[in-house]
Amino acid sequence: MLTTADKRAAFKKLHESGCFIIPNPFDVGSAKALQHLGFKALASTSAGFAWAIAKADNRVTVDDVCDHLAAISAAVDIPVNADFEDGFAHEADKVGVNVARAVKTGIAGLSIEDFTGDNAKPLFDRELAVDRIRAARQAIDADNSGVLLTGRCEAFLRGVKDMKLVIDRLTAYAEAGADVLYAPGISTPEEISAVVKAVAPRPVNLLVGAAGPSLQVAGDLGVRRISVGGALARMAWAGFMKASKEMAEQGTFTEFAHGYPGGELNKMFS
Repeated sequence: MLTTADKRAAFKKLHESGCFIIPNPFDVGSAKALQHLGFKALASTSAGFAWAIAKADNRVTVDDVCDHLAAISAAVDIPVNADFEDGFAHEADKVGVNVARAVKTGIAGLSIEDFTGDNAKPLFDRELAVDRIRAARQAIDADNSGVLLTGRCEAFLRGVKDMKLVIDRLTAYAEAGADVLYAPGISTPEEISAVVKAVAPRPVNLLVGAAGPSLQVAGDLGVRRISVGGALARMAWAGFMKASKEMAEQGTFTEFAHGYPGGELNKMFS
């Protein structure tokens, strides 16, 4: 097993050039499977983890998440980036306290978003949003952990499709100490290029949850890493629900023929 410091150094190196996929496991098994397939880093998914413990997205606790992050980080030899939602607090100082706690789980990176949880007023006021990133930065730097901080602007994902606002916030998050910038929901080449250019030379994370640019195309646009959010978890649930509904509604079992071979799973986890 590599040390936490090794993983953090490797994660930082990945962000120096090129474009890589950072897939999102939802439990220890899926994390180890993704490592087995050769991915160089992983990112947690708030939605995928929440569904795995029978909760809705954004309804897990900081205790739940920190336990989850510690388990995944300990299970794999590659860096793990944490989807740390809104820091599990509104006030900047409380975000800092929770980030300091997350750093101790062994993660190599961590993101903080500006979604309030209130769809009527989805984004924190700009000044508070920037203060929250600054507090996260200070918490990360307090013990020279080397954890990479990602600043997320949730505007597009929450229906506020204002590129000027997104770029203004991302550049402010960069100035406040974010190492990586992320605007989930942007999708067109023009939107992606605008964000990449605005925050350069800092790296940009792109979310691809369904249709989206390939690794090659995203790299050509200047994207540094691609995450997939809850997409892998949704794929797993798709197979589970399809087979379960067939049993419940028809009393038949034909979907099981499409299952992944148990022998292959045993071999992967042996």
